[in-house]
Amino acid sequence: DGEWKFSLESVKKLKALMDENSHINPRMVVSKAGYSLCDDKDLPEEFQPVCKREDAPAIFERLNLAVGEDYLCEICANAACAGCF
Repeated sequence: DGEWKFSLESVKKLKALMDENSHINPRMVVSKAGYSLCDDKDLPEEFQPVCKREDAPAIFERLNLAVGEDYLCEICANAACAGCF
């Protein structure tokens, strides 16, 4: 994502965390708006520098979209790779 480079496994973990958070029960005391991925203890360490930026939510959303298509093979999902036919 721009100047940022992350491992595919970490981005998949990020997606899993974002998917879990999108299904929060509305009766919970903590609102979704008050939740930050950066506060999640399961967030991979390599995302900590992103958390220091104001645009962290936008970066996380773009990364989530990058691995959001289940039908893409992992090789083709990476723009730097080629090989799926």
